[in-house]
Amino acid sequence: MNNFPKIIISGGGTGGHIFPAVAIANALKAISPQCEILFVGAEGRMEMEKVPAAGYQIVGLNISGIQRGSIFKNLGLPFKVIGSVRKAMKLIADFKPNAVVGVGGYASGPLLYAASLKNIPYLIQEQNSYAGVTNKLLGKKASKICVAFDGMEAFFPADRILKTGNPVRKNIVSIEGRRHAGAELLKLDPLKKTILVTGGSLGAGTLNKAIEKHLGEIIAQDVQVIWQTGKFYYKGIVERLGQNFHPNVRVLEFLNQMDLAYAASDAIISRAGAGTIAELCLIKKPVILVPSPNVAEDHQTKNALALVKENAAILIADAAAENTLVAQALALLNDKEKSAMLSENIGKMAFANADEVIAKEVLKLISP
Repeated sequence: MNNFPKIIISGGGTGGHIFPAVAIANALKAISPQCEILFVGAEGRMEMEKVPAAGYQIVGLNISGIQRGSIFKNLGLPFKVIGSVRKAMKLIADFKPNAVVGVGGYASGPLLYAASLKNIPYLIQEQNSYAGVTNKLLGKKASKICVAFDGMEAFFPADRILKTGNPVRKNIVSIEGRRHAGAELLKLDPLKKTILVTGGSLGAGTLNKAIEKHLGEIIAQDVQVIWQTGKFYYKGIVERLGQNFHPNVRVLEFLNQMDLAYAASDAIISRAGAGTIAELCLIKKPVILVPSPNVAEDHQTKNALALVKENAAILIADAAAENTLVAQALALLNDKEKSAMLSENIGKMAFANADEVIAKEVLKLISP
């Protein structure tokens, strides 16, 4: 391996793809400080903002996914794919990477395909328990596929699979002894039982409806709720409830210090994105997962079932959540034995150093 390995990391579209990508980049820099890293993302997606904020250079491809339910919106897709592959080929010719990493998302496909045409070794980091179409196709020529769930040989060559877990943001899961700090930041009572509800940065309509509908029951049991609504829903909820609805209810558009929200909570209600699950395994608190029905191949349900199978989480279907979610969450808070069991079992599924393990695998591709 030369002294200055050059690596392209491709993918994005959601925080679930971007945060692992940045974590891998940071780990590569920690192991090999002189390495050069270039990110490739999709124009107009959140990686174009988040990656530079993390200190890395990024180039955008004019690529998007298939738009469900609209034939007309998909008419230009083949041209976008061809244009993106051409641009990816030029990027590879100019940057001359020793290895390429794909983390999933729109931009990952053209870049990995271009790498395969140029015979550049590449690694796929598959976050979910059900691989997407692009990764399944590109997995055939991948040098290594790093996964977070068992049974991935259904999608990839078994001899190239390595179970590493999903990289997480280290600062997010550092919660030991920080309950009081979290409660203070959120203006809550550290002695009261507290539920954290998070639907990700954009929010989850079903979770918000369930909480809003049953706020009376939460307050009646003197339980606190940290309610992260997401940007699409925040304004409407605050308009309906008012800014200071009740001392036990903290309504927030976004949680800038997720670590302190995790630290202040006794139980967590969440969607079942792979990145979030990786964090929750390290947080080791009782979790209720409500998988999003609006994702490809219903992969969030499959992610959640992987935990349910190990008695490490409770799963509530999106369709049932509005009426049953809050009742189950309150019952869980009052069931010490079940809470302890869920906490213990989810902790057993944690991978603490996935970013470092994956970074070492990338460097091995350059110097086998």
